[in-house]
Amino acid sequence: MIAVRNIIPGIRHAAALAALFTLAATGAPRGTASAQLTTPEEQFGYRIGTDYQLVNYQGLTDYWHLLAEQSDRMTLESIGRTSEGREQWMATITSPANRPNLERYKEIAARLARSEGVTEEDARALAGEGKAVVWIDGGLHATEVLGIQQLMELVWQMVSRDDPETMRFLDEVILLAVHANPDGHALVANWYMRNDDPLERSSGNVPVLYNKYAGHDNNRDFFMASLAESENMNRVMYREWFPQIVYNHHQTGPAGTVMFAPPFRDPPNHNLDPIILTSLDQVGSAMHQRFVVEGKGGTTMRSGAGYSTWWNGGLRTTPYFKNMIGLLTETIGHPTPIEIPFLPNRQLTHGDLPLPVNPGTWHFRQSVDYSQTANRAVLDYASRNREHLLFNIWRMGMNSIERGSRDSWTVLPKWIDQVTDEVGGRGSMEDYESYLRDPAKRDARGYILPADQRDFPTATRFVNALLKGGVKVHRATDDFNVGGKDYTAGSYVVTAAQAFRPHVIDMFEPQNHPNDFQYPGGPPIAPYDNAGWTLALQMGVEFDRILDGFNGPFEEIAWMAEPMPGTVTGSPSPVGYMVDHVNAAFTAVNRVLAAGGEVYWTDMEFDAPGMSFEPGAFFIPAASADRTQLEAWAAELGIGFHGVMSAPASTMALSNARVGLMDRYGGSMPTGWTRYILEDFEFNFELIFPPDVDAGNLNDRFDVIILPDGAFAGGGVGGGGRGGFRFGGPNEDFVASLPDSLSRRLGRLSGETSVPALREFIENGGTVIAVAGSTSLGVALGLPLENFMVDAQGESLSRDDYFTPGSIHNIAVEQGSPLTHGLGDRVNVLHSHSPVFRIGDGAANVRRIAWYDTAEPLVSGWAWGQHHLEGGSSMIEADIGAGKLFLFGPKITFRSQPHGTFPLLFNGIHYGAAKRVGPVS
Repeated sequence: MIAVRNIIPGIRHAAALAALFTLAATGAPRGTASAQLTTPEEQFGYRIGTDYQLVNYQGLTDYWHLLAEQSDRMTLESIGRTSEGREQWMATITSPANRPNLERYKEIAARLARSEGVTEEDARALAGEGKAVVWIDGGLHATEVLGIQQLMELVWQMVSRDDPETMRFLDEVILLAVHANPDGHALVANWYMRNDDPLERSSGNVPVLYNKYAGHDNNRDFFMASLAESENMNRVMYREWFPQIVYNHHQTGPAGTVMFAPPFRDPPNHNLDPIILTSLDQVGSAMHQRFVVEGKGGTTMRSGAGYSTWWNGGLRTTPYFKNMIGLLTETIGHPTPIEIPFLPNRQLTHGDLPLPVNPGTWHFRQSVDYSQTANRAVLDYASRNREHLLFNIWRMGMNSIERGSRDSWTVLPKWIDQVTDEVGGRGSMEDYESYLRDPAKRDARGYILPADQRDFPTATRFVNALLKGGVKVHRATDDFNVGGKDYTAGSYVVTAAQAFRPHVIDMFEPQNHPNDFQYPGGPPIAPYDNAGWTLALQMGVEFDRILDGFNGPFEEIAWMAEPMPGTVTGSPSPVGYMVDHVNAAFTAVNRVLAAGGEVYWTDMEFDAPGMSFEPGAFFIPAASADRTQLEAWAAELGIGFHGVMSAPASTMALSNARVGLMDRYGGSMPTGWTRYILEDFEFNFELIFPPDVDAGNLNDRFDVIILPDGAFAGGGVGGGGRGGFRFGGPNEDFVASLPDSLSRRLGRLSGETSVPALREFIENGGTVIAVAGSTSLGVALGLPLENFMVDAQGESLSRDDYFTPGSIHNIAVEQGSPLTHGLGDRVNVLHSHSPVFRIGDGAANVRRIAWYDTAEPLVSGWAWGQHHLEGGSSMIEADIGAGKLFLFGPKITFRSQPHGTFPLLFNGIHYGAAKRVGPVS
């Protein structure tokens, strides 16, 4: 029987509402689970994990529907639509006796995770009544094909097995088996299976990203939740089910082993509850012990790979900041058999490799079996420690509430370095109080985002990222005062006295990564991902840290915050409307231009009665803007339009710029994220590929061409993007097998053919925007630019002297260029091994627009040797013939997070196609 229900209140993807449904079997419990179930062999014709075979997304969908109808242990739900519109499935599996009470168990899990208002006595009673909730997913990184195949095997085993251990799992645990990436599964499985000859099958050279916006970065989106899939999964984890364990499957294992599993190496994030760290040790030990007991060698931990608990943003790491135990395994295996190499250092037992594995041929089913051992170890731990897991998530949540309700301090590495420099290895109690309990260093009790800040719609986007992650956010219903400062109604308030306090702190406060070296005086150890990411700083939102307790006329926001409606003010019969230069204004501007209307850009301050507009504000003639339409946009976008009786005197006329966004065969993550941003703000663009550039005559098609990080790698200024535009070149047979729609994407931008075509494009009036590693185009075009990050001999600085993994830097901004409209005198940028320029002689037409003016630019993260940056140029504007070249060293669109630097891209697009007209006629 099929039951239909809506499980996503308030979801922003309207298309998903009509398609959500639940498939549930009804009827009395069956004595033998497998007696009436269709086996994988019956459904697919082979066992899951058979060499040269992959079940695709449609096959999984059909099979899970069938099992949900046949089994009284399983409920199948769509948790939402994907980026390409597919259903994202979650199978909820537990005993038939538990299923009628699922809503009660969900309520218990939520109350314990939220902790608020739950006493210790209540918590112990709820822990005794509740069931452990365990999330196990598969398929997030679709080319890591084991993930979704092992998940299908897990679902089959959990609905079919009747052994005592499985029955205990079902009685004590609610399993959420989640498909993490349906779009990628459909793409990669179909790509692998496209060849009828099994021996010719390969998952290599997939033509596009396996998430059309993010590719591999879909596992870097979980505090921002820009992607539909991330939002779907976050809602289940942080607003509905609150699992105590989140297990995220990945590939591949370190060479010479089979699997990496927890625990992880240092450093841990300093905001995490210590129960998370000890729990990771416990669960990880249970996993490795089960492998050893079963005689399955080759599992490693800690030093066996580079994974840590420092970074926030992944499917298994963001749960740490919500007091959930996040697990990662990285496992070898492929449907085409592989070889485990003989690495002598992997054949010696030690604490992080308890049982080595023999080298030799390895089959896909072995990887599936290893995955089931890991899954069952986790379920075994959860079933045996059900009450501990439920009580501990309450304890962690209550710890957070208590810390957020009183003075507290988070000890940071820089404090320890400071006190150690002063007192050595042992200090006095006075030293402790002075360095580690300084009242000025207290953690914030909360944060207020004033409603009257310049770009409040972007602040609303920031708040929605918090809300999608389960953080409690309040809105002021009236004006109020805290600490002597007045705030207006509509301001957002985020208090630290909540269960998800670690995440709150992590989103507002700078990360302080320790100096982490291979040995004293040795080279730095690169963090697994970014070293700093503070979202509030990346997005450029204004907020106040409140160090003492406070209250006011606040109401909790139930789901997503809508922008505070803007208004249409000023003259009722104006010659036109002014709108401030904020990010959301570009959406309105692009709509006017797309409809054939006119928009002008001011380059001087403009005063109107009762209003003043900074350079960069937009003027929309009344003939191009229906007032009723503007009122609707003001309400939707949260921006204001002000009717004026005279037009600005100094302007540039904007056009609906024709934008070419550089991509490549296989897809590029920086391109994908840029595509997401351009779509989000409604820019007119199309994807282009190296053969399009090499064909020339680019001015006939485009006004602006964007080269995201990695699009061009012609050498030159140091740093670099790792943007994924490398293409080693396929064999002739593979090229011949591609349809024209894909073969036209092959190749790469080259100095021989692409640079002359881009030069011609710019000299004839076009504009090129190059980001991060692609800024090497400037050198290729002959601009007098050099690498600033060199030593006295002119050699690039070594990692021992200068090392800047992904971190947030604060740099100076040159006023006066249209590129910097909307920015103040300074801006936070995401710097990750980014190019830094020295402008050489003969640079009359080359201008810096942002630069490092301090020896300590680091705001959040880690920057060893940061003093070397002082004096370097970060962004460049150059005139070449009749056109322009804009070089942005930092990653200004990184993973759709740094809204504070989006204006650089948006300005670049419109400036590149603008025409100076002076006064508007």
